[in-house]
Amino acid sequence: MSNQFPTDFHQEFRSCVRRLTKDPQKALGELFDLAAMRLVRLAMSVTGNQADAEDAVQGAFSRIAGKPRLLARADAPWPYLIRAVRNESLRIVQKRRTTRLGEIDTQCEKDTAEFTVQREETAAHVQRILRTLPKAQYEVVILKHWEELTFAEIADVLGKSQNTVGSRYRYAMEKLQRSLESVVHDTGRPNQKRSRTTSQVVR
Repeated sequence: MSNQFPTDFHQEFRSCVRRLTKDPQKALGELFDLAAMRLVRLAMSVTGNQADAEDAVQGAFSRIAGKPRLLARADAPWPYLIRAVRNESLRIVQKRRTTRLGEIDTQCEKDTAEFTVQREETAAHVQRILRTLPKAQYEVVILKHWEELTFAEIADVLGKSQNTVGSRYRYAMEKLQRSLESVVHDTGRPNQKRSRTTSQVVR
């Protein structure tokens, strides 16, 4: 992922949010075009499949369309929107669970979000490793490294304490580090390759 892309994205996002009070319908359409792909990826970490993730994003935007000023006046609009999508994702999962609980529990273990890794040398390995993380840890890694939220913002989105979020992140990164070191060792790469941090590889 380019270092410039997140900055450009957040600048455009804030610009759209500012226009919500002037032309809500147009601004919401622009927000959807700008953020939908990222939000679907996040929703997939909860729903486990793209179709439900897309429904969650559509549902969240439909709810926001009814009260756009809530997003416009939010202290942190991007985490606010992420939380709205996550809540919608959880509602969809709960609805599925009431009709086919056993099937969903099994499917949630198997399905993971498609996680595109930009580092060519380790892309396939990192993707497989990420899929082995518990969903709670996987979600924190996505919010931290792909959406660049602070631990306080992640805690707010997930409704957990910062200590819980920090622990999930630490356990995830420790597991990723061990797994990546094993990959480096198995492929016989020089030791200096290990100097690349896990967070750099994930991003």
